[in-house]
Amino acid sequence: MGQAVRQPGAILLDLNARVDERRATDRSRSQRLLQLGIAAGDVIVILAATVLAGLRHIDVPVLPVTNDVNTLALSVGPWVILAWMLANVVRGTYTKAHLGVGTVEYARVLGAAGLTAGAIGIASYLTKFELSRGFFVLLFLVGVPGLLVWRWSARRLVHGLHHRGHLLTKVIISGSESRIDEVASVLRREKWLGFTIIGALVPASRPVKATPGGVPVLGFTNETASNALASEADLVLFTEGSFPSAVDFRRIAWDLEGHDVQMAVVPSLSDISSGRMAMHPVGGLPLVHVEPPQSLAASRGLKRMFDVVGAGVALVLASPVMIVFALLTKLQDRGPILFRQTRVGRDGELFECLKFRSMVVDAEARLSGISHLNKNAEGVLFKAEHDPRITRVGAIMRRFSIDELPQLINVINGDMSLVGPRPALPAEVRRYETDVQRRLHVRPGLTGLWQVSGRSDLSWEDTVRLDLYYVDNWSIVQDLTILARTVHAVFASNGAY
Repeated sequence: MGQAVRQPGAILLDLNARVDERRATDRSRSQRLLQLGIAAGDVIVILAATVLAGLRHIDVPVLPVTNDVNTLALSVGPWVILAWMLANVVRGTYTKAHLGVGTVEYARVLGAAGLTAGAIGIASYLTKFELSRGFFVLLFLVGVPGLLVWRWSARRLVHGLHHRGHLLTKVIISGSESRIDEVASVLRREKWLGFTIIGALVPASRPVKATPGGVPVLGFTNETASNALASEADLVLFTEGSFPSAVDFRRIAWDLEGHDVQMAVVPSLSDISSGRMAMHPVGGLPLVHVEPPQSLAASRGLKRMFDVVGAGVALVLASPVMIVFALLTKLQDRGPILFRQTRVGRDGELFECLKFRSMVVDAEARLSGISHLNKNAEGVLFKAEHDPRITRVGAIMRRFSIDELPQLINVINGDMSLVGPRPALPAEVRRYETDVQRRLHVRPGLTGLWQVSGRSDLSWEDTVRLDLYYVDNWSIVQDLTILARTVHAVFASNGAY
């Protein structure tokens, strides 16, 4: 008997299935290569830490031999690498949902290191293996910072690829027009996330060609699966108005089953850190518990101790630079070295904020004559990219934020914090709206979230949004992260004027 002739419709369906399968394979391959690349970097760092710890057998100046090093230290090296990598897998440090986003990845790397240290300690005790204490300590003293630096470097590389249009995730946003535009504005602002918006899905009762924010409408929410597949989307973001009931969402998930299309739900919550949210399913309902804002904790003992110790150390380290620029400022025009200005601190208390003078002596008197240069006419701050009042020495200090180093004294005195919202002028505070006044619930900071997110290039609205996010979501980990990002922001000099 002859072979049956396939119908054209069946051939077309088969061809579409093959195209979809090839796209899924390509995306999966790219994701796997990224995960394997990061894992390979981890192996290299752990191997280097193991070898460096074992080199304490050799009499070299930087790694002197100590009495507790024994000849068996290097023999356990392969097992240490295997155990550490297994701990990384168990702790989910290679999960694609957390690679390159937020602090969860770093927390899991630290958790894996702790798990490895505990496993090595327990195994050595149970087997009565006399592992060198020096080897053990040096292994983690080198390995943990090395892994964190490597993960940070890999993240910067991926973010750079995203900015150049590589490894992008094509996104469809489903829901009401207003929520679509809110989510779209965040994804467009945070380009480092690697999301590119290809369209939107709106309720059938609102047939439009585009949202008010300019996102093209591809179809309706009751045809989510077909639109996602037709547009070759990688991710569908469901916002408010995406589906009338949980049953409809379940059906969408069924329709997308077997296709390489991810789904994510954007709750009607914004500017709340993951540390304040916890998912607790109750009776099939995914309840999201939200912890109270952290503004009170951001003004108490732990943060104050962190500020005093950190500012003291920074003041000692920065003193040579401060002395040099103090002399340069004095020699330039014989004017005062410090610029003292009344600012508003926590709970509206006034204090004298210290800075190295970076402008001419009569800068305040000249302000009215350059009001036309203000880039922030809609906000309460004065921003001029080329302010003629800035001196030559002042321009250098501003470029690297050296002019703000005297504020370390304000931190020690308790008027300011190392990290916090920008210290505002009384005239600015008088123009604050009710919500903006919440910035005054904590001490103003020498650096802050808005400074490391664009500095003077940010709009007033973005500055307020970032400051309020910091006040409500404070944590010591976030402070450390902001301080680390400050170093990069200062040397990059983006938005510094």
